[in-house]
Order: sequence, then C-alpha cells, then structure tokens
Amino acid sequence: MSNLLLHRPRLVATFLIATIVAVFLPETWAFSTRALFCWNIGVWSYLALMAWLMVRAKNYHVREMAMQEDNSAVAVLALLSISATISLVAIVIELTGTRALAPDLRALKYIFAGVTVLGSWALLGVVFCFHYTLLFYNSPEQQRALRFPDNEQMPDYWDFLYFSFTIAVAAQTSDVSVASHSARKTVLAQSVLSFFFNVAVLGFSINIAAGLVGN
Repeated sequence: MSNLLLHRPRLVATFLIATIVAVFLPETWAFSTRALFCWNIGVWSYLALMAWLMVRAKNYHVREMAMQEDNSAVAVLALLSISATISLVAIVIELTGTRALAPDLRALKYIFAGVTVLGSWALLGVVFCFHYTLLFYNSPEQQRALRFPDNEQMPDYWDFLYFSFTIAVAAQTSDVSVASHSARKTVLAQSVLSFFFNVAVLGFSINIAAGLVGN
C-alpha cells in the first residue's frame, strides 16, 4: 500500500487546514479562543480522516502500513500527546471569567470547552492506537509486543482501538496482554495521560455544573 495512506501525511494536511483557518478568524477573538478553534479544526479533521482510513483498511493493509513506519513515530506520538495536554491548559484560560458573560455566550464557551476536551481525549486514543499497531507488527512474530485473545496474529485497527480506548476509559488492559518492555512503557505513558484527562473532564464538569447552579 502506498505511503500516502499512512497517517502522517494526513496529520500534515490537517495542520495546513488549521493554519489556513487561523488566517480568517476575527482578530477581536482572544488568542486562546483562536488557538483552541484552530486546534479543534485540526483535531476533528484528523479524526475524520483516520476514521475513513481505519474503516477501509484490511488486516494485511494494517500490517503493511505499520511496517512502513519509521523511528520518527515516537516523536509524533510525543508531540501530539504534549499538544493535547497543552490544550487542557488553554481551556482553563478560556473558561476564566465565564460567570461574567451573558448566559448564551457562557453556554457557547462551555460547549466549546467540551468539544475541545473530547477531541483531545479521542486524539490521544487514536495516536496511541497507531503506535500499538507499530509496536505489534514490528516485533518478532513469536514474541509479539501485545497478545490478543484466541492468539490473534493479524489484528486490525478495531483491535488496537479496543486496546487503546480500554486504557483511556478504564486505565486497564482488559484481555490483551502486554508482552514487551517498550509496550509496557507506552501503556504506562497512556495511562498517566488518560488519568489527567479523566480528572480534567471531571473537574470541568463540576465547574460547569457549579456555574449553572450559581446562576
């Protein structure tokens, strides 16, 4: 399968889309608002493209794409993880002073924050899914980095999404075994990030509920 079907070109494409959108945003918007708006454009575009890729990819396509990846995949994973975490800080800035706003505008701010958190959380799950795919198919066939039930040797993206989002939601690996040092480090990193995101979601929910009750 062509390298054009790998996820990194799509990442570049969504970055370009977000950059173009940034040019046309009103200058009267706060910097945090413009930054988060562009972040959402990029994230949701990327997720849509990845969903299209995953739905169409067959088992052997998944293996071929994973084996075409190089060592820079770790850097991409780290960059996106850091960016998603920074988006949480930007949301805190964005929600500062919302109680002084009109009810309609305050509701839009809350919806905006919710969409941003959801997008960043989903982005982490997807990029870790791709990294688990890379770890699995680039490990020896007799010593795979992950061991799926029924001794599955050709898992597709649904299997890796299941593994990744199980960690994101429940902070556990369920019925998939982690069988390599590099995979354990990756699972640990995702578990810690997911914990902070889940705490952030809870905190934002409490903050929004308190703001609604207080008004």
